[in-house]
Amino acid sequence: MQEQTLYSRGGIITERDADYATVRVRIPAGVLSAAQVRQLGKISEKYGDGTLHLTMRQTLEIPHVKPENFEKIAKALEKNGTPLGAEQNEVVNIMACPGTERCKYANCETIDLARKIDERVFGKVLAIRLRIAISGCPYMCNSPLLNDIGVIGRIRPLRIPGLCTGCGTCVEYCKQHAIALKNGVSVLDESKCVQCGVCIHSCPYQLLKSEYDHYQITVGGRRGASPAVGRELVTVETAEEVVEVVERIVYWVYRSAWSGRPLADQMDEIGYDAFAEGIRKEFGPKPAEEKQ
Repeated sequence: MQEQTLYSRGGIITERDADYATVRVRIPAGVLSAAQVRQLGKISEKYGDGTLHLTMRQTLEIPHVKPENFEKIAKALEKNGTPLGAEQNEVVNIMACPGTERCKYANCETIDLARKIDERVFGKVLAIRLRIAISGCPYMCNSPLLNDIGVIGRIRPLRIPGLCTGCGTCVEYCKQHAIALKNGVSVLDESKCVQCGVCIHSCPYQLLKSEYDHYQITVGGRRGASPAVGRELVTVETAEEVVEVVERIVYWVYRSAWSGRPLADQMDEIGYDAFAEGIRKEFGPKPAEEKQ
């Protein structure tokens, strides 16, 4: 009975040879200690084929596990702090880039945020599989716009008239070619700006400031043969708000989504506009007079 329960879990994936399964591990943001990695190697040697497979969703798989070892491997993984993962109709492993911990382009912390989201929603059983990715900047190395839920750290730059020296450093560093020198000062083309914040960080005189540090949250992205770009749901200013909004999205999907179709294909039918309106009223930027 225990084996059957484990076999139905998303972390256990039947292989082409149905006498074996691949066991997927839960690793929010893909971060492991060296000790955990060593132990995973030992677990694979004991219960699998001695190899470890790194997945594109920043988790890890142990191939070629026999059904009679499911309970044993599940206990060993739990003890190692790397429990069974998810792959069926549920919230799967939360992806995150290195964020401000290591990346010079990042605008926000990502790894702890991924862990907080993982604590709230990982493994929630839904009608569909739900993928979440967090990126510290709009360069989006882990493609949050192609996930069901995407979180992107952004900074809106502010130029104070009269302060620019016209050195051209921000022009040189802007990858979007959104800045030009005109009459001795830098001018921003907002239609090209992706709010990456590079111009702020690159200014040698620290004359450029942030007007709005925020997280952009998108919904309805999809990879695969027919990729779709997620729609912007809302922007929020704190990590706590990100976690709350993500949990609201998951609950909306739980209550509304139909099985057999990706979220991107059914958003309009399950009331996305009404859901988005409610989220924006509660979490969206407030008028200046309300903040005072």
